[in-house]
Amino acid sequence: MLVRDRMTPNPVTIKPDDFLSQALQRMQTGHFRRLPVIANGKLVGIITERDLRAHQGYLERTKVNGVMVENPRIVGSDSTLEEAAQIMLERQIGGLPVVDHSRLVGIITATDVLGAFLEVMGASRGGSTRIDFVLEGDEHGLTEASRIVARDGGEILGVGTYRHKLGDNPICYLRLMAGNVDKIAKALRTGGFDVLGIHRIGGNPE
Repeated sequence: MLVRDRMTPNPVTIKPDDFLSQALQRMQTGHFRRLPVIANGKLVGIITERDLRAHQGYLERTKVNGVMVENPRIVGSDSTLEEAAQIMLERQIGGLPVVDHSRLVGIITATDVLGAFLEVMGASRGGSTRIDFVLEGDEHGLTEASRIVARDGGEILGVGTYRHKLGDNPICYLRLMAGNVDKIAKALRTGGFDVLGIHRIGGNPE
């Protein structure tokens, strides 16, 4: 998934010579926490809700260019969400301006990335359940697991793999929407799968 698929296009902006009080008003009106700063059609900085809190009491007299972060880190609309997430994590920031050919085209936030993550995991819909099990060769692989799930009436919303540490067998998760999950887990165990747990949205793992 690419940044363009999740970004907010044509974000609200502010000018360097505007006052912080104007920035606050735009953030409150739009219910967002950061504003790209534009001068002569170019991105020159970014200002956040945290910056405004640090200058509380002086918003009417302080200009944006005295507070903003200059030359902020950016991503392109064709960057991957993984790249955007890695930058935000490393820099400990909550959003990135999206710039194509020197023109601001959007903004991507940590909330956007988390929403995409839940969608990819199949967890954006309520009422779903995740089953985790160890992948061990063709006999206990994804194809056989999917066959067992389908046989017992399960509907797979999402699938993925991860490892606890390098060298371990991969662990597969299946996000299920329909079917008797306890029955499916039992069928997987009967088929020789090492089922690690059942995780219900909003509940505790079993």
